[in-house]
Amino acid sequence: MINIRKLEAELWESADLLRAGSKLTSNQYCMPVLGLIFLRYAYSRFKLVEAEILKDRPVRNGRVLPVEESDFASRSAIFLPREAQYAYLVDLPENISAAGLTNRNGQVMNSLGEAVNNAMELVEGQSEQLSGVLPKDYTMFSDELLAELLRIFNNSALDDVGGDVIGRIYEYFLNKFAKNIAQDDGVFFTPKSLVKMIVNILEPREGILLDPACGSGGMFVQTGDFVEHAGMLANNTMTFYGQEKVEYNAQLCLMNLAVHGLSGVIKSGDEANTFYHDAHNLDSCCDYVMANPPFNVDKVKSESAQSAGRLPFGFPSVNKNKEVGNANYLWISYFYAYLNEQGRAGFVMASSATDSQGKDKDIREQLVKTGHVDVMVSVGNNFFYTKSLPCSLWFFDKGKQEELRDKVLFIDARNYYTVVDRTLNEWSEWQLKNLNAIVWLYRGETDKYRALVDEYAETLASRDFPAVLAKLEEKKTQLNAQAKEEIAQAARKEKKMIEAAYAESMDGLEELIQTAKEALWLTEKFREGEYADILGLCKVATLEEIEAKGYSLTPGAYVGVAPTEDDGVDFHERMTEIHQELRSLQEESNRLMETISKNWEEMGL
Repeated sequence: MINIRKLEAELWESADLLRAGSKLTSNQYCMPVLGLIFLRYAYSRFKLVEAEILKDRPVRNGRVLPVEESDFASRSAIFLPREAQYAYLVDLPENISAAGLTNRNGQVMNSLGEAVNNAMELVEGQSEQLSGVLPKDYTMFSDELLAELLRIFNNSALDDVGGDVIGRIYEYFLNKFAKNIAQDDGVFFTPKSLVKMIVNILEPREGILLDPACGSGGMFVQTGDFVEHAGMLANNTMTFYGQEKVEYNAQLCLMNLAVHGLSGVIKSGDEANTFYHDAHNLDSCCDYVMANPPFNVDKVKSESAQSAGRLPFGFPSVNKNKEVGNANYLWISYFYAYLNEQGRAGFVMASSATDSQGKDKDIREQLVKTGHVDVMVSVGNNFFYTKSLPCSLWFFDKGKQEELRDKVLFIDARNYYTVVDRTLNEWSEWQLKNLNAIVWLYRGETDKYRALVDEYAETLASRDFPAVLAKLEEKKTQLNAQAKEEIAQAARKEKKMIEAAYAESMDGLEELIQTAKEALWLTEKFREGEYADILGLCKVATLEEIEAKGYSLTPGAYVGVAPTEDDGVDFHERMTEIHQELRSLQEESNRLMETISKNWEEMGL
């Protein structure tokens, strides 16, 4: 069984160590490294499909017929010429110039970088979707560094294509690069927990999906996972369209799709500037729209934006320079306009947009009155890699159930998250499921809620979640004591090994404890599966209630504040103690100052 987290960390540590030694910036290093991961994926998939083809390959004159390009095309895989195969590159001799190798144009190659560039060109020749996309700047690396990178990704664990290990590795590296490339401000990478929340609530099954600010394609990849988890083939049931103004990000997106075995139509450059172009002509055509657009964009040319259309509720405020000073409501209008009569949209937006005034408020009022605003979620700080600002998730549903047309579900999740480190928060898998469960209950889908409770019970081997948690906490205390005692008695050489073994056991135990806590969090609030407004967490508000609050869509305005738990400390008694402690400290400080002054006097200073 592959420890995927350990593998991710080891591969990143090795690759980043090389980057640091080469003095390349993360920005220079990002695309070439992701290109190598892609090439490794293509080779793993090539070998897997080749083996499947050879199982039933006809034999002529005692010889098995060789595999051909057409055999791979029918299986949605890329055929790799020998010079584009990863194993071929890994096994190349150290002295490339002496080997007499030629590229696809017949020119002699003098470095490993040239050989890798040639491999990328050969792959592009096999895939129209990848034409002009793959990195071909490997000659900036020394042969030694590039050979070491090829070796790092030649890990046998990466052959587990069925489990999409390489897809996870690609996303992990993309995530790490997003945090390191501060100047890009994390634009090309939407944190996975936000993407998962959007996909889980929209529940895409089949049809057209558009992301008009697609970045590195996380919405497409997660949708592919969701659809295939439901037992369907994403490439057969979904059609992916993307717009991305920054061509670098669009390249990452196309590679990301390819690494996950998906196909899509991605447009980039000026023609993909969503403010001025509907690049795919999808107005009113989409079953799903998902996006994380740039927040609070200014200087959008109003005349060009107006002529581009997709503005069902009118135009936001325009300044004296004939520019839109804040484009948030342009994006919001686009997302709504792209939907067909049953379409659903989910997107990330600056928190300020839920309550902004002026023409924004007029647009928001019209939007609310359609009855198509479905769910609003407040997200806390530190969910982005290079920003600490909070945000909101908006969800539209033009095919909403009739009984919900005059209602909106508000969820305030600002205080519900897992701390990853000092500057980053996320939702764990169980937390994502719990928040999703609130939406299920609001929609009346109690069977999905019960299935989740069953999943908790199966994972914890019990339905008595309070008792399970108590036992796990007790076991943790015992394990800590046992570890301390055993490590203290062990020989010096054995201490690290024992510490590592206990750390692994503690990690597994801690994971179960967190699972039990999340099971309790959910079932204590919603018991057997009845939706209820929970103070400080969720509220189903009617359109009349929203009108009474000036058409605000800020969840905190509706859910209220959760009561603070009594910590058992008497406030007045504790304040008296603190006052006495301060007074004691002040007296001690005075005595010290007197002693210091006296010493100085005795020294004649």
